[in-house]
Amino acid sequence: MKILRISVPSPLSLWTTVRSVGAFNVACSFAALWTFVKVSSALRWRLKTTQLRGPPRTSFLYGVSHNIAASKDPGGMYDHWATKYGLAYMIPSVFGKTVVVLCDPRAVAHFYARETWTYVQTPISLAILEPLIGRGVLLSDGENHRRQRKALMPGFSNAAIRKLTSVFYDSAYKVKGAWDTAIESSKGGGVVIEVQNWMNHISLDTIGIAGFSHDFGSLDGKRASVTEVFDTFGTNQQASAWNQLFILHAIAFPIITKIPTQRTNLFKQLGVTMENISNELLIRSRREKDVNMSERNEEKSVIGLLIKSESQDAELHMSKEEIVAQVKVLLVAGYETTSSESWALIELSRHPDVQTSLREELLAFNADPTYDQLKADLPYLDVVVHETLRLHPPVGELTRLAAADDIIPLSEPVHTESGEMTNSIYIGKGTLIMIPVAAINRSSAIWGPDAKEFKPARWLAEDGISGKAKEVQGHRHLLTFVDGPRTCLGKEFAITEFKAVLSVLVKNFVFEMRDGPDTPIEVANGLLPRPRVVGEDGIGVPLRVRRYE
Repeated sequence: MKILRISVPSPLSLWTTVRSVGAFNVACSFAALWTFVKVSSALRWRLKTTQLRGPPRTSFLYGVSHNIAASKDPGGMYDHWATKYGLAYMIPSVFGKTVVVLCDPRAVAHFYARETWTYVQTPISLAILEPLIGRGVLLSDGENHRRQRKALMPGFSNAAIRKLTSVFYDSAYKVKGAWDTAIESSKGGGVVIEVQNWMNHISLDTIGIAGFSHDFGSLDGKRASVTEVFDTFGTNQQASAWNQLFILHAIAFPIITKIPTQRTNLFKQLGVTMENISNELLIRSRREKDVNMSERNEEKSVIGLLIKSESQDAELHMSKEEIVAQVKVLLVAGYETTSSESWALIELSRHPDVQTSLREELLAFNADPTYDQLKADLPYLDVVVHETLRLHPPVGELTRLAAADDIIPLSEPVHTESGEMTNSIYIGKGTLIMIPVAAINRSSAIWGPDAKEFKPARWLAEDGISGKAKEVQGHRHLLTFVDGPRTCLGKEFAITEFKAVLSVLVKNFVFEMRDGPDTPIEVANGLLPRPRVVGEDGIGVPLRVRRYE
């Protein structure tokens, strides 16, 4: 029998070959191979994916991405394109990339039903966010996402939130006490308060106590390391243009995110800080597990569920890295998704009639409403909260990558690039899909001609919610909390906290814009977009606050 012998070249001989061929020729060969792979992928995508109409490319390098990034109202741009090209269209993106935009309710429902499996996180999302928050429930896909979400769900059930409502009130009354003191020390009976930082600190202390049995003390003036790093984001607006350019290039080449810049260094610093805090919280909670509460109750808290999942015998076991990632996600969510509360105070300041109606309803309750009363017995509070969530979702758009071929159905036909009408869209693997959440929430075609107005009464009128809006399959026909397998796990937590805090503040204080009701508001970028009074530094929202007599 002959034995086949394969000669493996040594590193030295391989290097000798490279030198003989020439480093330049080798580099050209790799470049040609890379180009061939990219071109083949692009051709396959174009052959498999239905080509739709859309806005023309305004920049050879950036498509229309630079226009969107520089716009003060990106949602308005998406809505305009939906009116012009139909509820499904394509936009040119950076370096020749194309993104399919879905505004059609049936298409959006189909997309969300298949998210984490057919539609997964994009390379740029992972490159930017994974060093910051790890592969927790927010960034994981497929079976990993299902397992992590299932392990955490008991901590965010209605029963769990019912027990936590008192924590929300405690934080709200700390703010009331601080504002009362500030007003008493003022001579005019009112005082200008920068409300956004207070809202951030309410949520940070609340998630600390409710989720991890730890008081960060930010409402008491303590400066935790995590708050110092969080507050740094959004304060240097001079760098915003550079950050936009940086991200646009990173969409095409995610490796760019490894280049050290002021923002990437800040992300790294925040990641390290949250890693340390997460580990400290977990270590302390393990020690106190048998001291502070029974095992049965401990396992229903977020920190208890995380500790339980550490066991190798746990049905929904999570690795140490996954557990730390969950803590990071909750810290970010607790601090950065509070823009809705700031927006609510802004809108109430702009609409004193709405503020008065809300206060009258709240004052009818002598005591603070219970969890069940917050859910069912305060209709005007409910519609003010949901109208704010409709107009000002914390995340304005969502982009995912198709991990497999798919066919997306439409509720109404659209024109293809060639002029034909189609009732469905073929999606090739590798296609980028984008859901413009803010645009859909404020779409005139879906919500009617007054869609962009703050009008809580629309929710109370029998015909206030149009038929098209009712086709949107999200919480209360909104995409603010997305839908499908990735429906926001903390939705009930966020809404209950929002209602509890707003009820305490509106009952006790009157809010006005410092410079009058027409004060212009813009969106500033922290970790997530947040409101800012035009001309203010950082993310300032100064309101004139006086005690309600």
